[in-house]
Amino acid sequence: MTKKILIINGHPDKGSFNFALSEAYKKGVGKSSAEIKEINIRELNFNPNLQFGYRKRTELEPDLLDAQEKLKWANHLVLVYPVWWCSVPAITKGFLDRVLLPGFAFKRRENSLFSDKYLTEKTARIICTLDQPAWYYKWIYGNPSHNAIKKGTLHYIGIKKVRITTIGPMRLSKQKYRIKWLKKVNKLGQMNK
Repeated sequence: MTKKILIINGHPDKGSFNFALSEAYKKGVGKSSAEIKEINIRELNFNPNLQFGYRKRTELEPDLLDAQEKLKWANHLVLVYPVWWCSVPAITKGFLDRVLLPGFAFKRRENSLFSDKYLTEKTARIICTLDQPAWYYKWIYGNPSHNAIKKGTLHYIGIKKVRITTIGPMRLSKQKYRIKWLKKVNKLGQMNK
């Protein structure tokens, strides 16, 4: 089966290291036989506020409809984002809220707390940056964004195999450190992982 990879970049700043990581992964994929598509959330035209929750449907903007088509097409997702306040950037959270809707990503079962998952048969890789060491984020804070995205989001919609690459600390990092990580992420792209 041909690997169909979708890179979703959730950093609002195109000049960020997260964009360099996305590009490194993409170049790595280019050395393989996999197909690739991208979503740079910052470039989408949409309201990130799920205004009525799930009580009332808000019409999806064309960019979000396109994002849903790309999500259906892909069999491997790569989410790239910085960890801010132990979470994802607001624009990334808004994107997930607006795109991963009932009827598309899952269906709530009647008279049950459980849901049917619609985005199964996919794998995912999270690549996130921190301003602190990864061990500190894990042992002091308990990896809150990892848990929210891996378990609370991706597992919930049916993506069970999720790997996480945590890069930090970025704050005060030297060029040598960044180049090392760009090479590692490029290698992940080559291996389609």
